[in-house]
Amino acid sequence: MPTATAAAFARLVEIVGRLRAPDGCPWDRAQTLQSLSHFVLEEAYEVVDAIERGDPDALREEVGDHIFEGVLLAAIAAELGQFDVADSLHTVSDKLIRRHPHVFQPDGRVHDADSRERAPSADAALDRWNALKAQERAANGRRHTILGGIPASLPALLRAYKIGKRAAAEGFDWKSSHDVMAKIEEEVAELRETMEAADPAHAEEEMGDVLFAMANLARQLGIEPETALRKANAKFTDRFLAMEQAVAAQGRSMRDLSSDELEEQWNAAKRGSPGGTNP
Repeated sequence: MPTATAAAFARLVEIVGRLRAPDGCPWDRAQTLQSLSHFVLEEAYEVVDAIERGDPDALREEVGDHIFEGVLLAAIAAELGQFDVADSLHTVSDKLIRRHPHVFQPDGRVHDADSRERAPSADAALDRWNALKAQERAANGRRHTILGGIPASLPALLRAYKIGKRAAAEGFDWKSSHDVMAKIEEEVAELRETMEAADPAHAEEEMGDVLFAMANLARQLGIEPETALRKANAKFTDRFLAMEQAVAAQGRSMRDLSSDELEEQWNAAKRGSPGGTNP
């Protein structure tokens, strides 16, 4: 590791240690592994947001925040006698070397160029990674299941996508996207029935089935649904803000407008935004 990078990381570890010290920050001292779970997820989303906005300055800061969360978690684990940040770094480094045998020799030295031919593509490298991961789990006596290892804490739409992808890899899949669309239409019909019967508990179940089928349609079409939905959220937010500002410029409030007037303002916002012909 370059000296400057090592020094910067050591400085962060020292700062976190000071924050957790008896005379450190009350908030940082009050945190636990459990209380930080929410913040870890939040920081991860902020990293993704900075990437999608193409904002390198924000990304620099968010990557730093993400690393800080990891160092803080390791500091708390060290206080509990579990592991410290050096253990985490050694563990991930060892794993990267072990699962990239087409790049590294077992002692960490880099193979020559010919050896890398054993993983000629990204897909081949991923297949090797997954095969080695399965072997390690078996060696450690951990029971492997096809859907095992998909974190329950993932956003539900993304987890549905990954579940469908794992099942499809085993041959359990619709034959085409048209078949998935037919399944969605079937699920929507069932949802409509629960709405007509005023059965909210059953409606929740059917809504889940619709969303799960939608995630699988996205997979069939080669679309990552979480990303697609984030973009749709951003598009709606931008257009709604434009509509809100246009109404405010008229000296009015959104709540003052009739349904027809709101629709008119929305259509005007659509026309004035990128891709404005789309709903």
